[in-house]
Amino acid sequence: MQRTLISLAVTLALGLSATLPATTLAASAQTAAPLPASVTSQLPRNAVPSHYAVSLVPDAARRTFSGSVVIALDVVQASDSLTLHAAELSFRSAAISAGPGQPVLAADHISVDADKQTVTLHFPRTLARGSYQLKLDYDGKISSQASGLFALDYENGGAKKRALYTQFENSDARAMIPSWDEPSYKATFALEATIPAGQLAVSNMPVSSTSTLADGRQLVRFATSPKMSTYLLFFAMGEFDRASKVAQGTELGVITQNGMAEQGQFALDSSLAVLKEYNDYFGVRYPLPKLDNIAAPGSSQSFSAMENWGAIFTFENAILLDPRIATQDDEQTSFLVAAHEMAHQWFGDLVTMAWWDDLWLNEGFASWMESRTTHRLHPEWQWNLRAVDTREQAMGQDALVTTHPVVQKIATVEQASQAFDSITYQKGEAVIRMLEDYVGEQAWRNGVRHYMAKHKYGNTVSDDLWRAVETAAHKPVTAIAHDFTLQPGVPMIRVAAASCSKGQTRVTLTQDQFSKDQPDKKPLSWRVPVIAQTVGGAPVRALVSGGKASITLPGCGAVLVNAGQTGYYRTLYAPDAFARLTSQFGQLATIDQLGLLGDTRALGMVGLMPASSALELSSRAAPDAAPQVWGRIIGTLQDLHGLYQGKPQQRAVLERYGRQRLAPVLARIGWQAQRGESPAVANLRESLVQALGAMGDQAVIAEAQRRFAAVGHDARALPAELRRPILAVLAENADGATWDQLHKAAMDEPTPMIKAELYGLLGMAKDAALAQRALELALADEGGVTTSAAIVGHVAGNHPDMAYDYALAHYAEFEKKVDASARSRYFARLGGRSADPAMIDKLRAYAGKYLSAQAQGDTNMAIAAIQYRLKVRATRIPEIDAWLARQQ
Repeated sequence: MQRTLISLAVTLALGLSATLPATTLAASAQTAAPLPASVTSQLPRNAVPSHYAVSLVPDAARRTFSGSVVIALDVVQASDSLTLHAAELSFRSAAISAGPGQPVLAADHISVDADKQTVTLHFPRTLARGSYQLKLDYDGKISSQASGLFALDYENGGAKKRALYTQFENSDARAMIPSWDEPSYKATFALEATIPAGQLAVSNMPVSSTSTLADGRQLVRFATSPKMSTYLLFFAMGEFDRASKVAQGTELGVITQNGMAEQGQFALDSSLAVLKEYNDYFGVRYPLPKLDNIAAPGSSQSFSAMENWGAIFTFENAILLDPRIATQDDEQTSFLVAAHEMAHQWFGDLVTMAWWDDLWLNEGFASWMESRTTHRLHPEWQWNLRAVDTREQAMGQDALVTTHPVVQKIATVEQASQAFDSITYQKGEAVIRMLEDYVGEQAWRNGVRHYMAKHKYGNTVSDDLWRAVETAAHKPVTAIAHDFTLQPGVPMIRVAAASCSKGQTRVTLTQDQFSKDQPDKKPLSWRVPVIAQTVGGAPVRALVSGGKASITLPGCGAVLVNAGQTGYYRTLYAPDAFARLTSQFGQLATIDQLGLLGDTRALGMVGLMPASSALELSSRAAPDAAPQVWGRIIGTLQDLHGLYQGKPQQRAVLERYGRQRLAPVLARIGWQAQRGESPAVANLRESLVQALGAMGDQAVIAEAQRRFAAVGHDARALPAELRRPILAVLAENADGATWDQLHKAAMDEPTPMIKAELYGLLGMAKDAALAQRALELALADEGGVTTSAAIVGHVAGNHPDMAYDYALAHYAEFEKKVDASARSRYFARLGGRSADPAMIDKLRAYAGKYLSAQAQGDTNMAIAAIQYRLKVRATRIPEIDAWLARQQ
C-alpha cells in the first residue's frame, strides 16, 4: 500500500500538463453508493471518500504544519467541483486523477468558506462518475487549545517541553486534513509524519516503518487503519515513554511524558481486565493490533478523554496516579475513564452513529457500559449505587423547559458540540439501565451482540439497536424506548394510598410529568416499566401504560415504587403512603434510601411536597448509615448552601445545622484511614472534610491549617488521601497570607498535573479580593494556557457574577483560552451559577452579540437554571428557614 501511494503522489505531481479529454475526465464506471438521503450532511452528496493517505510535517516551535493528502474517492454524480471540509487551512495546490498513469486535472480555482468550514475545488472539466485520487497540498496552524492539531507546553525535569496531540470530535479533523468530516463518510487512513529525532510518534495503528532523513529528522509511517470516521483519527508526537502488555492478541500501552510511565500502571492493568471483559461481552473481538492510552498534561473545558480508535487520548489528571496525590476517588476515576473510552472502541468506533442526532448511541451506551463494568470488576466499590447520582444529574437538566430529547435534531457543528450534555450521557445511561432490566440481562446482551455483528464498520441509528434487542428478547421494547428517547422530560409516577386485604396490598399508580419550571404543563405520555414492592416483600413488575395502572403486591407493609431504582422517573407518594415509607427508612436497601432522598429533595423544591421533606427524611439516617447515604445528605446540604448565595444570615443558620449533622460522622470515621475500611468510607472522608470546611467548621479549618503548617517536618501530616480536601479547605477559607503560600507552592511545583491543581485551588477563595487576584492570574496565563479557564471556573463557585463579568470584560482573551468545542457554553456556564436576576439580561446580551441562534442552547439552559433558582429562593427557602429554626 505504501509503495502505491508514493508512486501515485509522483504521478500527480508530475502529470499536471498531461493531455485531458475534451469534456470530461474519464474514470472507472464502478462507484460507491452515495450517502443516503436519510442521513444528514452539510456537504454536497456528489462524492464518497474511501481512503486517505496523509503526509504531515509539523513545526512545533512555530505552531504550524504542512500537509499533503491523497484521497481515494468515488464521484457518484458528475460534477465540475468537489466540496469538502477544511478549517483554517491554506491550499497550495489541488489536482485529481483517475489513477496512476492517468491524466491529471488541476483545480483552476480553490474557494474557501471560513464560516461553513469548507473548501470547494473547481475543475475546468466535468468529473464523470467513477473512482479518482484527489491530491491536496496545504498548510495549517497548531492550536494552543485542545482542538484540531494542538500543542501542550509543560515542564519535565526543569526543562520546558512541547508535545503535539489531536482532538477531532466532533468536527475538527478538518483543521488538520481537508476531508469529508462527517461520521457517515467512513474511510481507511494511512498516515505518515516527519518528526524530530528522539521523539515518539503515535497514531491509531502501529508504526510500520521509520527512516532517518538527510537532515536528521525521522519519517514515521503507520499501518493503514480499518474503515473509520474522520473524528477518530489520532496523531501525537513528543518526548514520551511507553509501557505495554499483551492480552488476547492485542498490545495495550500507556504513553506518558518521559519519566511518568509508572503512574500509568494502574490504567494499563485496568485496560487488560476491561479488554477481556469487552471481547467477551460484545461477541466481537477488538479488531486493531494495539490500543494505546495517551496521557497528556493540561486540561480542557469540554472533555477529559477521547476514544480515538486504537489511541485513546486522556488528560493526565483523569488517568495517571501520582502516589503523592492520588486518592481512592482518583483510582476509581482512572478505571472509569478506561472502561468508558474502551467501550467506545466498539460502540462509536466499530459501529458509529450515522449523524450527531444519535450521539447518545456512543455516549449513553459507553456511560452505561463503564458503570456496569466497574461494578462487575470492582464490586468492592459498590458502583451500582451510583445509578441514583446518574439519574439525578440527568433529571436536573431534563425537568427544565430547555431540555431536549435523547435523540435530537442536530443541524450545525455548534449544535453537535452542545449535544455532549447530561441528557446524552446520563439520561442515555439511565434509559439503557431501565431497558436492560426490563428485557433481562441476557436478552439485552444477545441483542447488543447481534447489533455489533451486523453493523461493524458501519453506521447506525437508534432503531437499529432497538430492533436487535427486540429480536433477541422476544419482547416489545421499541415503543418504550421511543417514549424515553424521542420525547424530552421526566415521567412522574403518583402513588395513591394503598389498601391491604388478606396479605396483599392493592395500589394505584398514575403517570404524570415532573417539571421544575412548568407547573401547569400538560404531561406527555410514557409507557413506564415499574418495579414495586411492600417493604420486605417480593418485587412485582408492571408497565404503566395509558397513564394508569393498578398492581397487587404481596405483604401489607409500606409500598416502595421504583424498587432497585432502575426506572427513569420521579415517584410521588400520597402523604400517608410517604409517612409509612419514611418510618421504615432504615429498613430500605441502600439504593432505595438514595432514590427516596433524591426524589424527596426534587419534589420538595417544586412544591409537590414540603420543601423541608428531604431534610426531615435525612434526619432519619443513623450515624452508621451507608457512606453513600451520607454522601447524598452532603449533596442535599451543598445544594441548599448554593441556594443561600447572597443571604449570609440565613446561610449561617444552614451551616450551623450542617455542622451539627456532619461533624459527628467525621468524628466517627476519623481523619485517619483505618485498616480494612471500605473505599466508600475513604470517599466519604474526603467529602466530609471539604463540606465541613465550606460550612465554616472551625475544628476542621484549624486541623487543615495545622496539617498544612506541619508538612515541612511531618511527612504524615498531608497524606495523599487527604491532601486534596485539606488544600481545598485552606483555599476556600484563605486569608492573604495563606493564599500567598498556596500561590508560591503553585509557582514552584514542577509537575504539570499538580501545578494545574494548585492554580485551580487559588480560584476557590471566599474572599472577594483574593478571588479577583485569581482572575488576574488566569488572564495572565500564569498557570498555563489550558489552566486559565479552569481557574475562572473555580472562582465562579463562590463568585459567579464576578467571574462572569471579568471573563466577559476580557472576552477576546478568554475566548482563546477555551477550546473551540466549549466556547459556546463556557461563558453561559459561568453566569448560570448566579442568583442575580440581572444575570439573565447579561446572558441574553452575550448570546445576541457572540453566538448564532443555533449555538445558544447552553445560554438558554443557564437562563432557565437562574430563573428556577430565583423561584426556589422566593417560594421554598422560607419553608427551609422555618424548619431550620425548629431544629435550634
